[in-house]
Amino acid sequence: MSASIGKRARVWLIGAGPGDVELMTLKAVRALSEADVVLVDDLVNPDVLKFARAGAQIQYVGKRGGHPSTPQAVIIEEMLAHVRAGRVVARLKGGDPFVFGRGGEEVQALQASGIEVDVVVGITAGIAAPAAVGIPVTHRDHTMGVVFVTGHGASRETGAVEPDWHALVATGMTLVVYMGVRRLADIVAALMEAGLDPDTPSAAIERATRPDQRHLRAPVGHLAEAVERAGITAPAIVVIGSVAGLGLASALDFVASQT
Repeated sequence: MSASIGKRARVWLIGAGPGDVELMTLKAVRALSEADVVLVDDLVNPDVLKFARAGAQIQYVGKRGGHPSTPQAVIIEEMLAHVRAGRVVARLKGGDPFVFGRGGEEVQALQASGIEVDVVVGITAGIAAPAAVGIPVTHRDHTMGVVFVTGHGASRETGAVEPDWHALVATGMTLVVYMGVRRLADIVAALMEAGLDPDTPSAAIERATRPDQRHLRAPVGHLAEAVERAGITAPAIVVIGSVAGLGLASALDFVASQT
């Protein structure tokens, strides 16, 4: 750690889990209680902040597709400024910091500046959301693996490219799509063009593990239509694969009689 930074100063990179406060880890609760400053992502359940210590400074630095967002460079500069001022910083993220949470980028930037970082893992929505509606992402009779993929597509900011949908279909594994609702019709079209059977079971789970959680199931060929009809919006997880047929029935499920 740089000599100009106080011995107490540090950053906790905390995964707050998928939404249900009780799914936070004990370590996450302890780390949050030690912070002088809490930088909070958009998808974090506000109730989690009850574990912050009295008098802690709360800063909202949300990043969410289709909404005003705090640039990543600004977030990093905020963390650096607070630590250099001798403060303990909690960077509070939904899910797990290292699963589509840009935690890796933040750790690299902080370590390059000689700042100590402790990562507190969290339950990621790609596992929690399917489980919340009875869908196992792996099952010996269905699939031997699961692939987590972002539905954002190409990004000028990160240089990310569109996933290789042909390669993903060829694996035969469960596909769990993060941040894919806004582009769902395009994603489904790409998967079917890559050879995915349109009758493959799929599901969309909105606001998983929270009291207002909703989900639906549909053959993947009808998924985008069913999601639009039901008004399912972000934050939501999409699960594609035969395991999606094992989930709990929902009043929102697509049925063949619907037109």
